[in-house]
Amino acid sequence: MGVDLGDLVEGKDVSLQELGGETIAIDAMNVLYQFLSIIRQRDGTPLKDSNGNVTSHLTGLFYRNIGLLENDIKPVYVFDGAAPDLKEKETTKRRKKREEAREEWKKLKEEGKISEAYSKATQSSKLTGDMIEESKKLLESMGIPTVQAPSEGEAQAAYMTTEEYPEDVYAVGSQDWDCLLFGSNKMIKNLTQRKTRKTSGGGQKQISTQVIELNQVLEDLEISHEKLVWMGILVGTDFNPDGVHGIGPKTGLKLVKQHDDFQNLLDHEKVQWESENKPEAILDFLMNPPVEDKRFSTGEPSPEKIREILVQEHDFSQDRINSAIDDLEEALESRQSGLDSFV
Repeated sequence: MGVDLGDLVEGKDVSLQELGGETIAIDAMNVLYQFLSIIRQRDGTPLKDSNGNVTSHLTGLFYRNIGLLENDIKPVYVFDGAAPDLKEKETTKRRKKREEAREEWKKLKEEGKISEAYSKATQSSKLTGDMIEESKKLLESMGIPTVQAPSEGEAQAAYMTTEEYPEDVYAVGSQDWDCLLFGSNKMIKNLTQRKTRKTSGGGQKQISTQVIELNQVLEDLEISHEKLVWMGILVGTDFNPDGVHGIGPKTGLKLVKQHDDFQNLLDHEKVQWESENKPEAILDFLMNPPVEDKRFSTGEPSPEKIREILVQEHDFSQDRINSAIDDLEEALESRQSGLDSFV
């Protein structure tokens, strides 16, 4: 969700190997919803254990991170805290849409319309509190740190890439452009070894890992960071997802370049504000979100805890998990050997 700057902003293609040694703050909720959306059976049914518990998020989280660690990337997952009041109505609207999509998916599946069913299923993902907690447990068992944000995880992750934050974090890993509005120095899209991604219709789309630098974006667009936020508000953010009717990224960019005062921008004849949230409140939150100087540290993986969570509690294949654990331990040994060579 959030603002879409893809038509205006070009990222730089990078390999995971080029990101080796870097710490990347990952927007946990963004990633978990992504896994719940795309890791499904052909008819859209999510992966489940023998008790009917959804396991798609655990599958994605486990194998994605092994791939990152094998490339010496150091992930830290940032989880949402209390949702801001600005997001309350949007959260309710999203929940209703997911429920409607879930009912349509069930109907289409019963009718044997597999492709249409899969498309609806990807829109019906539900992330529960239990899923979030077991995701944190799995990350801890892999030695991967987590940070609990005071409010929006994306805002906290963005802050962690700035000079004000006490740790050295290279970029935010997210599919959501809003992290640039929150001031992330860099964002990384498609942080995965995979070169294709499932579409909502069940097809495949070519993807590449990309780094987008905020300063380069501002230079290319010839605007300030605050004006980028103005543009985002016109086009649509998580707090006014529909944006202003008739204004896309190109028109939004043109308008913000014509104005040096936010109120004057809002008074323009093309800006017909319809969101229940006031634009001034959205601007204030995007420019000054609640964030904290929370430190984090990488732990040691626990094969026993990994097996307990995945094999014993959720029926994952023991042979596959043992093989993956071997890959995990080999990746961490390789990292340690690299560090020792400098001592």
